[in-house]
Amino acid sequence: MGKISREIGNRAEEKAAKYLQDLCYEIIERNFHSRFGEIDIIAQKDGVLHFVEVKASLVKNPLENITLQKMQKLQKTIRFFLYSKRIELPYQMDAIVLHGDKIELIENISI
Repeated sequence: MGKISREIGNRAEEKAAKYLQDLCYEIIERNFHSRFGEIDIIAQKDGVLHFVEVKASLVKNPLENITLQKMQKLQKTIRFFLYSKRIELPYQMDAIVLHGDKIELIENISI
């Protein structure tokens, strides 16, 4: 990823984390890495863990960047996170999409 793309991604993740906090989510961890992939934001609200993929774009629908392959990597990374941290809580995969000035939380994304 180029420097500009990384900067855009970092800004989008900052906005997404702030947005979640404004909605009373507690940010547990950001940019969790494993050999399977990365989780942008891990948050908790009402006893449920939320594994959040952040996507931003000015020109096309950011959801188009969440592919089947990306979802499979996310699921493996989530399982690794839960196992390595010995966490047994209900969880779901969510997405935050930033399209221009708009920000939207999409809950329970799945394959």
